Amino acid sequence: MFFSSMIPNKVEQNNPLQTVILQFMKEFKIAQILKKSNCRKERGISAIDLFQTLFSLVFTGKSFTRFLQNDTSCRKDTYYRFLNSSGVNWRRFLWLLATQVIFKSLAHLTSEDRVDVLIVDDSLYRRSRSKSVEMVARVYDHVSHRFVRGFRMLTLGWSDGNSFIPLAFSLLSSEKSKNRLCSTHSNIDKRSNGYKRRVEAMKKSTEVLVDLLQQVHSYGISAHHILFDSWFAFPSVLTKVARLGYHPIAMLKKTSKVFYHYQGKAMSLDSIYASVKKKRGRAKILASVPVHIRSPKGEVVDATIVFVRDRNRSRQWLALITTDVDLPDEEVVRLYGKRWDIEVFFKMLKSHLKLAKEFQGRSYDSMVAHSTIVFSRYILLALEKRRSADPRTIGGLFYDLCNELDDIKFASALLLLLEILEQCIKNTFSVTEQQRKTFFDNFIADLPCQFKARLGFSVCES
Repeated sequence: MFFSSMIPNKVEQNNPLQTVILQFMKEFKIAQILKKSNCRKERGISAIDLFQTLFSLVFTGKSFTRFLQNDTSCRKDTYYRFLNSSGVNWRRFLWLLATQVIFKSLAHLTSEDRVDVLIVDDSLYRRSRSKSVEMVARVYDHVSHRFVRGFRMLTLGWSDGNSFIPLAFSLLSSEKSKNRLCSTHSNIDKRSNGYKRRVEAMKKSTEVLVDLLQQVHSYGISAHHILFDSWFAFPSVLTKVARLGYHPIAMLKKTSKVFYHYQGKAMSLDSIYASVKKKRGRAKILASVPVHIRSPKGEVVDATIVFVRDRNRSRQWLALITTDVDLPDEEVVRLYGKRWDIEVFFKMLKSHLKLAKEFQGRSYDSMVAHSTIVFSRYILLALEKRRSADPRTIGGLFYDLCNELDDIKFASALLLLLEILEQCIKNTFSVTEQQRKTFFDNFIADLPCQFKARLGFSVCES
């Protein structure tokens, strides 16, 4: 049509969001990673098209239901079959994607002097309204201090102090059968990846942590320090991590039930602090002492406890422990500060990227699949922020992408209305091509400047 050729269509060619996503998919060969993860189309639409659609959904501002009202390419069941597939190795997909991003795009942006770390933490995956979700359990919420329905999302990530990249996760139910409110589906093939995920979900979090760390070596991640909070800082866990070749740096819990060997005696943390000489004045690092930690099996590992002043409560103290006895006290504190990256990561997933909110699937496989897609969205945002040296937060970048997409949708709707107007004039009135051109020249000239700007015309054009 005359009008379509007259107006430059910037909707499809210059869509900022779609351009970023397509470049991301192409650069890191998402289609190939899906195939390597045993994700192939059974019939109809390809797996990469389904993945890309679900990946982009959060940036459209639409719910899944509203999206389906405008999507005529496939039905709802197609997406749920994709998410519910028990054969896809989503753990392998996330490993491959994360390591490619680290080695291809972030490694050359990081100085060789910078210390890379691994970070482990768990967060509540809440399904408080669900009654029939597979393997949903009663889990303890450390914020509200009560038990709720859901899962514990144990997450392992990599950080260079600037960018955080999630490497793997496990949705943990409960190792105690009395806490599991729903059982597993009985028709799961025991040879499938889905069955292995379910078995893992019923293990203790410390066992899963060791399994994840053993997999790190096979993917070439070279970090030597691993950070975690006081929920994992027990002698049995510290010795297991040290046995794998990593140096843990962890916050210690003030409890009288855990003992450390100091000067030949088994002492609690409070007792050790009371017996050491502290630095005078307003020193941030109060003291550090060499200790031995001993596992229940009798394994002994050398460690250092660093006592730090609590900046929120000046008369209180915090304690960090590390098995890297050659690490200076200041470096122990500095490295542990990188653990905050994973807290920002969890906040971003829940507040912006719709973790556990976008789909209400009942199968365990669908929750793992959707969580992997959400993790992939975060990797995209973290990569874009790092590449552009953007001072904005990840959340600000997310909203900017959504706002850019809203502008495109408005321009698309306006262009469609003008094309319909042109077609109606052509079908209703007997006018020549030159008359139609003159009409639309005058029409465009009278449009408000902001409309002409959206359609690609100069705002000064008249």
